[in-house]
Amino acid sequence: MSTPSTGRVAVITGASSGIGAATARALAAKGYRVALLARRVERIEALAAELGDGAIAIAADVTDRDSLVAAAARVADELGGADVLVNNAGIMLLGPFIPEQREDFTRMVEVNLLGAITATEVFLGQLRDGGGDLVNISSVAGRTARPGNSVYAATKWGLGGWSESLRQELQPDIRVMVIEPGAVATELPTHITHAQTREGVTAAYDTVPVTAEDVAEVIAFAVERPKHLTLNEILLRPTNQAL
Repeated sequence: MSTPSTGRVAVITGASSGIGAATARALAAKGYRVALLARRVERIEALAAELGDGAIAIAADVTDRDSLVAAAARVADELGGADVLVNNAGIMLLGPFIPEQREDFTRMVEVNLLGAITATEVFLGQLRDGGGDLVNISSVAGRTARPGNSVYAATKWGLGGWSESLRQELQPDIRVMVIEPGAVATELPTHITHAQTREGVTAAYDTVPVTAEDVAEVIAFAVERPKHLTLNEILLRPTNQAL
């Protein structure tokens, strides 16, 4: 038995590409109404048009609380409030831990960790009202760190600790789920600013067999479980990924 999805509302941050866009498609196919939040407005508007009635595009930046408050107001007014929040917005600015990368370090903390915290705080009331689900998109880097991903791993380890505390604090009203993908074939590596790191990571990702759609299927499965069951942590990797 699964959780009835027809009419449920899912809010997805970072919905303009990759796992966010794929999750929107997967949930819409199961009858969810979806609010697509991202900075790249033209992309989410095109996606909303593709998904049709029940999908709305909202310009929002997870580092700007005012934009999230405005987004939450639109979700409440136009869709009746959020039942599911997918904190997907994130950046992976890998590179050596050197002073020249300090701007990237700050951006990752602000987007990956503080962005998820702020979005959750803003939508928390709606999730409580809907007996909702909180889905935090983390990474295998939230479990294992390596040279070149120190601050990225720190944000994902932080996301895991925060999520576990929320799981205990918010149950049973809100289910908290953490999705931890390994390498996924998305545009994420193309945003790396450190040239040597970007070249190496992009070449490696060109051969990754796991797609955003694969991860979206897992997310959709998790939120469709009956309310008495929560898949709190899901780690998924390409079968041949070593770490």
